[in-house]
Parts: sequence; structure tokens; C-alpha cells
Amino acid sequence: MLDVPPMPRVVPDGVFDAWSWCSSDVIEWRRPASAPSFEDATSRVEGQNPPGLVFVMRAECTFLPRELARLHAFGYGLDDELALAPWAIDDATDLLYERRARPRDVFWLAASTLDALLWGLHDWAHFHNHGPFDQPAMTELQCDLVALAWLRRNAGAVGLTERALVAVARGLAALSRQRFDDEGARAPVADLDALFLGPYPTTPL
Repeated sequence: MLDVPPMPRVVPDGVFDAWSWCSSDVIEWRRPASAPSFEDATSRVEGQNPPGLVFVMRAECTFLPRELARLHAFGYGLDDELALAPWAIDDATDLLYERRARPRDVFWLAASTLDALLWGLHDWAHFHNHGPFDQPAMTELQCDLVALAWLRRNAGAVGLTERALVAVARGLAALSRQRFDDEGARAPVADLDALFLGPYPTTPL
């Protein structure tokens, strides 16, 4: 059980229409016993959910797109359990909010790699903080910062070194910079590397 407490919103008003509509607290995370240690993991930070990231349903949730979990999560001994369809993260963000369904009551997270765990935490932030996605780069920046803060908070339980955390922070900064460039928008701070390498902001950006 990873500790994922609510984090304050640091991006401007209007980026999210329902920040912390549901208060996050814990997430149940599982990985196969045969998976390699995260101790010195330094996987490249990509901008999409990787293989090995699966939100497994505790019971069938008929209002969400779903597929057999064992088609996507390997090494867990799954049988007929269902999971959120991998392409339906955005759908789940909207539908969980519309139904006021608490994410921890619906899912546990299967994540076999550091990359999968990072983006699972990123998605978990989306699930608890609804945004209309009118400002994608800013929306993703906020959820990146939350996911990184949660990863740091649980580094001991996860088995992450400071070297691995620095690599993740630098990768997220580079990805965020690219998002703002692609959107033709200005980042809220000039030095995104310093933002991600530092502690979670205590004041709005």
C-alpha cells in the first residue's frame, strides 16, 4: 500500500474544474515476484502509458471500458479478473468523476517497471483531480508533479535510489518542456529542471 495523500494545486485557476473532488489516500500496488529490482532503475521517461501498467478492477465496473486483465498484466496469476481497457484512461478520468466513484474502491495498480509505476501514479492523480483538458501541457505538468512527489514519498517502500529519482525528475522536466513547446504555450516557470528537481512547490507557480 503506497501513501498518496492529497497535494495542493499549484497551476492556475481554470486548469482543473474539480481539483481534489475525491481525496486521495492510498493505492494498492502489485508487481510480479520475478520482476527486477527498482534499486537503480533509470528507464527513459516517455509521454505515454507503457506496457505493464494495468488498473485491475476489484469487481466488474460496468460503466468503464474493460478487458481481461490477464491480457495485459502478466505474472500475477490473474484469471477472469477485469481491468480498465488500456486506451481508456481519459474515459476513466471523466467517468469516475461523473459517478463519484472512489478510485481505490474500483482499482488496484499492476505496474511491473518503474516507468509503469510512474505513469500509474500520474493517472491516479488524474483520477482524483478532474480537468477539462483545455490546457494539456499545464494539466499534465500538475499531475507529473504530484506523481513525482508520491514517488519520492514512497521511495523506500518501492526501492528507489536518489539517482533513479533524479533521472525521473529530469525526464519529466524534458517531457514537460516539449509539451509546452508543442502547444505553443509558455511554461509557468523558466527553469523546469529546477522545478522538478526541487521539492513539491509550496506556493502557486
